[in-house]
Amino acid sequence: MLVALIFVVFPFCMLFAAVSDMLSMTIANRVSVVLTVTFMAVAPFTGMDWAAYGLHLATGMLVLCATFGLFAMGGMGGGDAKLLAATSVWMGFNMNLLQYLVFASLIGGALTIAILAYRKSPLALLTSHNAFLRHFADEKVGVPYGIALGLGGLLAFPESPLVLWALAKLSA
Repeated sequence: MLVALIFVVFPFCMLFAAVSDMLSMTIANRVSVVLTVTFMAVAPFTGMDWAAYGLHLATGMLVLCATFGLFAMGGMGGGDAKLLAATSVWMGFNMNLLQYLVFASLIGGALTIAILAYRKSPLALLTSHNAFLRHFADEKVGVPYGIALGLGGLLAFPESPLVLWALAKLSA
């Protein structure tokens, strides 16, 4: 059951956040809550020691403080800030967190460049009423960075501590 929760909840939440941000420019609070609560419920049963568990939670709090600073300055959306913090809880304070941040940054940069180019193209006028592309075409809205966070999370997920535990459990 724990292995199934690990392999299902995180990827589902990342995909849900990416699609939600693309369609509505919002990431529901429940995504971040589900990620955090699931980690808090599952991690102690994986044999993770309390110090590591606490460090994972502290990582989430540190990232939340940093991202809310960016939110307060207008540099990032609130949903993005909460998702980034909740995802960081799963990664922990290690190279996996750095890997996640790099993946999300590279994907986010490429996404931003692509959206800006798209908005200047004639194609944006033709597709501005499409449910999947309307926010990409609208110059008045920002970039749905939840897409980059979701994809970055999915790319970093296989190296996360809970996945490594689950894979070891499956191979035993």
